[in-house]
Amino acid sequence: MMRLEEKITADLKTAMKAKDKVALRGIRAIKSAILLIKTDGSNTDLEEAGEIKLLQKLVKQRKDSLEIYEKQGREDLAVVEREEIAVIEKYLPEQMSPAELEGVIQGIIDQTGASSMKDMGKVMGMASKQLAGKADGKTISSVVKQLLSV
Repeated sequence: MMRLEEKITADLKTAMKAKDKVALRGIRAIKSAILLIKTDGSNTDLEEAGEIKLLQKLVKQRKDSLEIYEKQGREDLAVVEREEIAVIEKYLPEQMSPAELEGVIQGIIDQTGASSMKDMGKVMGMASKQLAGKADGKTISSVVKQLLSV
């Protein structure tokens, strides 16, 4: 399987040849985030789980910015964020549907015997580990809250 860094480098060349400004922006953002990790002195070599976490972090940062721009009515800036989110998400595993997510989380709740909101931490810990890359933390959290408050 091709590692993220190799895939990014190959896609960067393709985007440059195609003069695809949108793809270039998103891919360069990923490439610079990988470089930061490689040169931060921690000697961390990204495994697949780390790559997914990195990509999710980049998407989350852009979604946070997008929310601010939309509130401020800055559609010019919001468009840029949406485009980058779309490019970065292509490198993430396919996200689970809300129904699939609910099923998995309900299974975790049954397995742990969680019955109320005070068990949320226990359920979130297992759900986050099990669903890494398949759903973002915010979505997992809202489904857990919904299922535990029934």
